[in-house]
Amino acid sequence: MATTALTDRYAANLHGVLSCYDRIIVTGTLPGACYAGGMTSFLYSRGIRIFDYPRFAEPLRERIRERAQQVCQAAGVHIEHVNKAHIRKEELVARVLAERGDAPGLVHVISAMESCPSYKPWLDKSNGHIYLRPDMGKCLHYYFYFIDQEFGLCYLRVPTWAPFTLQFYCNGHSALACSLRREGIEFVQEDNAFLRVADLQRAQALADAFNPEQLHRCLTRYAHWLCPVADVFAQDDWHWSIRQAEYSSDLMFRSEHILVALYDALSRQAVLAADAPRVAGFLGKKITPALAQEIGSRLSTRIEGRCIKHAMGAASVKVYDKFSRVLRGETTVNDVSFFKHHRRVEHKVGEATRELAPLKKSIYSLIDLREILLGCNQRYLAFLSSLDDPSAGERNLQRLSQPRVGVDPAVKGLNFFNTTDQALLRTLQHGEFNIHGWRRADLLAQLDMSASAMTRQLRRLRALGLIKKVTHTYRYYLTRLGRAAIAAACSLTRFNIIPAMAAAH
Repeated sequence: MATTALTDRYAANLHGVLSCYDRIIVTGTLPGACYAGGMTSFLYSRGIRIFDYPRFAEPLRERIRERAQQVCQAAGVHIEHVNKAHIRKEELVARVLAERGDAPGLVHVISAMESCPSYKPWLDKSNGHIYLRPDMGKCLHYYFYFIDQEFGLCYLRVPTWAPFTLQFYCNGHSALACSLRREGIEFVQEDNAFLRVADLQRAQALADAFNPEQLHRCLTRYAHWLCPVADVFAQDDWHWSIRQAEYSSDLMFRSEHILVALYDALSRQAVLAADAPRVAGFLGKKITPALAQEIGSRLSTRIEGRCIKHAMGAASVKVYDKFSRVLRGETTVNDVSFFKHHRRVEHKVGEATRELAPLKKSIYSLIDLREILLGCNQRYLAFLSSLDDPSAGERNLQRLSQPRVGVDPAVKGLNFFNTTDQALLRTLQHGEFNIHGWRRADLLAQLDMSASAMTRQLRRLRALGLIKKVTHTYRYYLTRLGRAAIAAACSLTRFNIIPAMAAAH
């Protein structure tokens, strides 16, 4: 019997499941001015000496400062300067919101001296060329916090020095809350989590309809309003790219007593059971020796509860409880090109082709990224489902380990301590087989076994329900029972039996 999903096992105790974007951070850059070569060409085209670059940038800094003063004066807001690293801006804004309320408009403005990319005039003495080269410096940044009618609480970070790289933050849960209010759908929200939604099906449809074009219009409007320098560079818009995105799948429980006991069991098992190949499988990646060094799992304690996080390169998947009412599985990516998908690829020579390529960083990739991150969450929640059901596990163990006699053909049960069975099961668990499955030839390349013996083993595993065959192909894939059984066997051997034997010796 296949492992029962958490959503099915606790269906009577759930309000439902809701998946949507959480944190989204977008970076805005001015085309032609966002890299040193482009800025150098711009200065030459305007007849500005390269070593006069600071003199060129200073009036633009004053323009942004004046606009910040005008915006604050019109909204009756005072700029609060923060000069200590331990002060959290979110707490300052929350304090203002508690007094102000959640009406649309400018909420608060915070200024801070922070590092920023910049350019430095340079003379190449070998050839006499004068140009700008990349540099890092510090400048005053303004954080404009506002409540948007479509996206809720957001902020735009505006530096006062060229090349004026903007940073925008919004939260998918806040945007969904705005959509629910417009449609008159009742909901209960705590922080960035929904505890209950009256029309869950419609809420999911609204979350899936997150529109990058709508986000683009919002970004352009606020950028021109709060950073009025685009006209100087003959630009009418910034280029907006995804810096960080989080996508969450929330299981909303009716009672905290149910989730507390469940999460206690999950948190203790998940850190031990999720090894490097399995973490790679969550993220749809093939494990390599180089990537294995970048993979890790961590159990940490948060104010809201414990958090289990599994990281691999620029992406991570984690699970934590929100207010003991919501079990959240969440995938975070800091570089969306970490993921690949089938898309149209332009070539320098020849016609465009459609092939597997890294995801583009444009905000319009949010549509495809949603499907990718949702798949990561679903694979992780399926893994968590395999960790919690002792009664079902006992029945499945009997099914796999006991021989089947009196049937044609007879099937030998699995021996999890047999060297041959162990090697076969651990091979099936490799991350490269998680997405596309495997062929018999793939296993023969990694195991010392004859082709006829491998055929018998595959027939046996199919009869036991550990693997299934992809229709009309020669490929196989692990069933839910197969994934659960192999993970349990490896965990038991590695973390219990082997240490016990070592202690006895």
